[in-house]
Amino acid sequence: MDRGFQQIRVVAFDADDTLWHNETRFRRAEQCFKDLLEGHALPSVIDSVLYRHEIKNIKSFGYGAKTFTLSMVEAAIELSKRSVTASQVEEIIAIGNGIIEEPLIVFDEIHDILEQFTRHYDLMIITKGDLMEQENKIRRSGLGHYFRFREVVAEKSIETYRGILEQHRIPPHEFLMIGNSLKSDILPVRELGAEAIHVPYHTTWMHETVPDEVAAASDHLERSQLREVLALLAPSRESAC
Repeated sequence: MDRGFQQIRVVAFDADDTLWHNETRFRRAEQCFKDLLEGHALPSVIDSVLYRHEIKNIKSFGYGAKTFTLSMVEAAIELSKRSVTASQVEEIIAIGNGIIEEPLIVFDEIHDILEQFTRHYDLMIITKGDLMEQENKIRRSGLGHYFRFREVVAEKSIETYRGILEQHRIPPHEFLMIGNSLKSDILPVRELGAEAIHVPYHTTWMHETVPDEVAAASDHLERSQLREVLALLAPSRESAC
């Protein structure tokens, strides 16, 4: 059931796959990696080994293209039984660099949508990953000026969100988070007592999925696109005038 948002003062946005396309870049890189290693294992096995190395490396190096590239190199060594060549390693590094260097594509109408949000709310961007990589994305997106607050974090947990709200002196009832990941953007925010609206992306990384029963138990709201979130908040904006 929809509820009022009259008390919301700060609206926070996830970045990757909420403001601009990101996961599709990694999916293309994964396919290039599988094509390179196709003589060593089945695609499903390559996926499994690569994912295992990603999860291991995230604990030490965090999220991002650099960690993904390291994971591809390690997976190639394992899958090839240490027979991977220097030339193939160079190709893997080029795949990783391609993720970083590929043009950043923001969502359609995102400038107009964010402009409308700024008329009524202070905006915040909360993104996880490598600081340099994420700051570079924000700069390249041309969206940075819409956000009063910027937070690049290592992980999105209840403790992370609590710390952000305390740092900026934002009571949970005045905070709304919008993002594509139930695991990272929605569930911890709702557990903290703040509002969250799920705007799914058409593809989700395995690490960001949650069991169906967990998703069903959450009382968050969901909309298919950001413009629908604007429409949802419009009655609250009008009643607050």
